[in-house]
Amino acid sequence: MNEHLNNRRFDTTATLACIAALALWSFGPNFIKYLTEYMDLWTQNFIRYCIACLFWLPLLALSIRRKQLDRSVWLRALPPAGTNIIMQSLWAAAFYYIDPAFMVLLTKTSIIWIAGFSLIFFPDERALIKSKRFWAGLGLCVLGVAGVLYFKRDFTAKGTLTGVAIGLACAFMWGIYTVTVKIAFRDIDSRHGFSVISIYTVLGLGVVAAMFGDVSACLDIGVRPWVVVVVSAVLSIALAHVLYYTAIKRIGATIPALVILTQPFPVLAISYFVFGESLNILQLVFGVILLIGAALAIWSQRDLRTRRIVPSAPD
Repeated sequence: MNEHLNNRRFDTTATLACIAALALWSFGPNFIKYLTEYMDLWTQNFIRYCIACLFWLPLLALSIRRKQLDRSVWLRALPPAGTNIIMQSLWAAAFYYIDPAFMVLLTKTSIIWIAGFSLIFFPDERALIKSKRFWAGLGLCVLGVAGVLYFKRDFTAKGTLTGVAIGLACAFMWGIYTVTVKIAFRDIDSRHGFSVISIYTVLGLGVVAAMFGDVSACLDIGVRPWVVVVVSAVLSIALAHVLYYTAIKRIGATIPALVILTQPFPVLAISYFVFGESLNILQLVFGVILLIGAALAIWSQRDLRTRRIVPSAPD
């Protein structure tokens, strides 16, 4: 590891990682909703995470063989892995009650928890308190989410109390997850960190799937659902999480969270083609406001003047 003062005002790698994670996670909710017709939530969670785990396992094994893996990662990964098991269970469960776009909008309340936790526990992010760009971005993001949510025509029809409760609980756990990831893997390769977390998560989800799910049912779902399972596991779990970890490690937890806050807009757009959901004019307007807010959040990186740990090898 090379420790040096990061004088760059704009981190291109972190920004591209944020945008890529956003793109991959925009497909995830629609994949999960599609699979609700073929398997229960416990089985879906377990199978998808198994595939994501296998995707990074060769890299982890190679790193262990070459003695490149920081042994402390196994202990450090326990808190975020435990949080991830709970969060993933809530995340998948909600799609059995409410539609993808509505669920994603509910989980965007996680920005409140993430910003609060980050500004309290991470001194290197407290400079954002004085950033006008940061607060303007946060305000526009919240306004955008509220507008897209409020002007969704089937808001009350689809938002059952059970689904809403699950979505809000998931948002709280996502806030904890994001902060624990930054604490655990600040100076550890993002791919190694997620590889270990995925192993722990598979073990945890396997236990609950054996207790509450019907894993054997996945053998009869057909080729197309299995393609969706594999693609969603690789893109929306294996790759998206590592990209998000990379962004968090380089520029902190709050700014990437604000970028991911734009997720409802592309999810709604995808849902139009997959499930027939439509965007009205007011939703489009507030969606644009949301995107402008996220752009301001990225721009607020210019207000961070902190000493960072930067890996000698690229993520």
